[in-house]
Amino acid sequence: MTVTIKLEATLEERLRQRAHSSGRSTSDVIRAALQAYLDQPEAEPARSAHALGADLFGRHFGPPHLAANHRREAADAWAERHDARGRRR
Repeated sequence: MTVTIKLEATLEERLRQRAHSSGRSTSDVIRAALQAYLDQPEAEPARSAHALGADLFGRHFGPPHLAANHRREAADAWAERHDARGRRR
């Protein structure tokens, strides 16, 4: 099979230098590089944020309206923690 590819000038020059220094043709170098690339295992496709956290969803519980009442809930949690420290002394 014959394949035509377009290379940037710098990449083409690097290819020619590598082929020349190794005593091989540019086609041989490209074939070897392509073979090495194809022999690698395929990368796992990118996973969505939902897929990454699916095993965590629903595992943690809290007040049902925490988002709506976050300031009051934070103040209550702070007060409970502060009271607990005061009782230890």
